[in-house]
Order: sequence, then C-alpha cells, then structure tokens
Amino acid sequence: MGDLSRDRDRYVDFLRAWAIVLVVFGHWLITGLVREPHGAISAPELLAAVPWTQWLTLGFQIMPLFFLAGGHAAGGSWARARAEGRTATGWVGQRALRLLLPAGVYSGLVLAAVAICSAVGVDPGILALVGWAMAMQFWFLPVYLLLSAATPVLHTAHRRWGLRVPVVMGVVALVADTLVVTVHAPVVGLLNYVLVWGVAYQLGFCWRDKLLTERSAVPAVMAAGGAVAFAALVWLGPFPVSLILVTGQSPSNTNPPSAAMLAWAVGQVGLALLLAPALRRLLESARLWRLVRPLGGASMTLYLWHMLPVLIVAAAFYLTGLAPEPAYGSGSWWALRVPWLVVLGVVLVGVVGALRPLERGLAVAYERTRPGDLPRRAWALWFGLAASVSALIWFAGHGFAYGGRIPVLPSVGLVVGVGLVMVTGRSVVDRGVRLSV
Repeated sequence: MGDLSRDRDRYVDFLRAWAIVLVVFGHWLITGLVREPHGAISAPELLAAVPWTQWLTLGFQIMPLFFLAGGHAAGGSWARARAEGRTATGWVGQRALRLLLPAGVYSGLVLAAVAICSAVGVDPGILALVGWAMAMQFWFLPVYLLLSAATPVLHTAHRRWGLRVPVVMGVVALVADTLVVTVHAPVVGLLNYVLVWGVAYQLGFCWRDKLLTERSAVPAVMAAGGAVAFAALVWLGPFPVSLILVTGQSPSNTNPPSAAMLAWAVGQVGLALLLAPALRRLLESARLWRLVRPLGGASMTLYLWHMLPVLIVAAAFYLTGLAPEPAYGSGSWWALRVPWLVVLGVVLVGVVGALRPLERGLAVAYERTRPGDLPRRAWALWFGLAASVSALIWFAGHGFAYGGRIPVLPSVGLVVGVGLVMVTGRSVVDRGVRLSV
C-alpha cells in the first residue's frame, strides 16, 4: 500500500506490517462459526454475544498506525514528486491505481464466485453472509483513497501550518461528533471518516518532518493525553469501550469514528513514537528485517484475502460436521481458538502462495497503465476515482451479495471507475510512445 524505496524508514514498514498482522488476527479471533441443526453455518457476533470481549478491541484496533504510516510514506513520496517536477494529478493517479488494481481484481473474483453460487442455487442467506465476510474490511479503502487524493492539498497545508492542521481537523471532528451524538446528524458524521483518520494521516507528515519528535515530551503527552481522554469519554461520556462496530450499539466508536476513537488514535500515535527508538534498534537486525519486509510488501494481499481461509475452513470442517463445537463463548470454545488460528494461518500461507502469479500480473498491469504527468483537469481520472470510491463504500456497507443477489450498480461502478483510471494511464503511455517515435 505504499512505496518500498530503499531510503524508507524501516520502522514505518514495521508499523504497517504490525497493523496488518493484528487486523488479520483480530478478525479471525472474533469470527466464531456455528453449525445449525439443519446444517447451515452461522456466525454469531462475538462482541454482542459475549460483551466482555469488547475490551479485546483495545488491543486490535490498530488502524491509526496504518494511517500514520501511510501519511509518513505519502508525505515522502509526494515531496520527492514535487522535487522532480511531477504533477499532482499524475501522482494521485499512481497512488490510486496501486490500490484499485488489486481491490478491483479481488472484487471481480468474489462477485464471479457469488454469481456462480447463485446460479447453482446456493441459499441467498448464506450468500449474503459470505458476501459480507469478504467485504468487511473494505471500509478502509475509500477512506484511504480519499486521503491519498487530497494529499497534495493536505501536504501544502502541512508545509504552511504544521501541527496546527491536525489540531484543527481534530477540533472539527469533535464538533461533528457532538452533532452526531446530540442531534443525531448522521450526514455530518460522515465527515469524521476523513477527519478522524485524517488526523492520524496528517500526523504522519508531521512525524516525517520531525515536528512530533523535536521536543522529547510530545510523544509522552500524546500517549498519556489520548489514553486519559479515551478513558474519560468511555467512563463519563456516552461512548462504548468497543473500538469495533457492535450491532445495535449507539453511539458507535467506528460508525462514524467518534471522539473516543480520535483520542485513541492520538494516544496510539504517541505510544508508537515513544517506542520508535527501541524498535528501530531491533529492526537493524537482518534476521528480524527479513520477517518484516515481506509482510509489508504483501500487505494489500493479506488485507484483501484474509477472510478466504475462514470460508475454506468452514467448508472443510463445519459443513462436514468435523469441527468440535462446544458452547459458544465457553472456556472450551476459547481453548479451540488456538488451533483455529493456527489452521487459518496455514491456509492463508497457501492462499498467498497461490496468488503470487496474480500479484506478478498485477505488477505488470500497473507498470503498463500507471498514470504519468497528467494535466490538472484529467477528468477521466477524477471521475474514475469518484466512481471507484462510491462503489467501495457500497460494498463496505452491504457486502458483495446483499440480499443474496449480485449488486449490479456498484459492480458496474467499480469496473467503470478502475477502467477509467487504467485507461487514463494507458493513454499517457501511448502518447509517450508516439512522441518517442
């Protein structure tokens, strides 16, 4: 999900890899399958069925670090592009295509599988559940795409006003969240998807330019202040402890991101900065770096495909009745989480290995279609990006088989959106070839 250049800070790649590992592990841990008496498979919502597990989300809500690392990497990439005289539109197109190509192929394969299953008569309820499971991670993609598209503007603001930019963003997010909680203004709350996660992204710019570390006390103040604010908002305020969406829970800390999530993000960023010197020393070890670097390079693959092993294991062990099924949430059930996670990890290794030819093909497609220096008004690119973001938002909220059916309009929107971004890049390559001849 970013450039892996030789001058990259290893700690930034570590944060990316660590975030991916925890996202995968967290999703697997809270996914519990139950074989119903009539043979169907259901997935009760663990955080709702066993409320104390909501405390576990404090350890697994690691996305602030992903946006922090993304901002750090994007700030460096855009600074280099500016120094080379490249256009903002071309840079945005390249960043967008890097995400949209694998996301588009993944979506196409899942939708094709849904279509085949629907044609052979698979129960619509099962299709809807599977379609939701395969799209549950998609909320991240449209938010990240929007922040990437806004990076040239956000970085310009950063160069002029520095730390005041994330502070102002945070204040506006608090106002928006207050309106959501007090007068139930959901449309206003949509701003916080960009504002709250944008604070972490903008802090990545500040971190790269040493604005957060030039004073040694800043990381400690952020870590302690964020933790205290989160505790106060949960203990005294209206917010739940869960940092992952729980059905029926209102207000939520993630839908939209709340003031409590903002506090958690600031605290988590501060902690990451405090740990940076020690972890950078550890990452100087060639052995440890050999473990971290492949995870960073495969981050998009792991993020997109990590729920497929759950479906494979469900078919192999639950549909066949081979899996032991103690009472949901019991001590025996928790003990079986260990082999559950081990089996899923083994299957994921196989899935990633099987996807290597596809990854190589995507790398070739990216090099052939990535936008070059586009004019500022490259309408095809911007329209394609808007269509792609809209489709991804729909999939994130409804899954790939809402109501047990193929969502035609979002599917067409994603195809058109990704296609326009690719065609824009292809046209630039073609013009370059013609000019060279």
